[in-house]
Amino acid sequence: MTLADFCAHCLSLPQVEETTPFGPDVLVYKVAGKMFALTTPDEYPPSANLKCDPERAIELRDRYEDIQPGYHMNKRHWNTLILESSLPTKLVKELIGHSYQLVVSGLPKKLRETLRSDSQ
Repeated sequence: MTLADFCAHCLSLPQVEETTPFGPDVLVYKVAGKMFALTTPDEYPPSANLKCDPERAIELRDRYEDIQPGYHMNKRHWNTLILESSLPTKLVKELIGHSYQLVVSGLPKKLRETLRSDSQ
């Protein structure tokens, strides 16, 4: 998956905004003000950090060389994916959705319901 495709897929999810709270060099994707993905566009090879269930994070790292513990993040809850690598696009999209859902599941019920109604 290209970096442009990664960014576009993140922005296609309900109520996602692209922000730069760490400066212009880091793109952060948030839902309801909570971060679920980030990337540094000028890095090569391009990579992205995504939230992940801790047990699944370990399983993914063991299975895929291009999934590593989250760079500059809590390594228990974040993975770094090397984009434009051997990772299947379908898997990257699924992991973006997983990260998004982890954040959404932690939101207050009323806010979660608003997100659900926007996605229908």
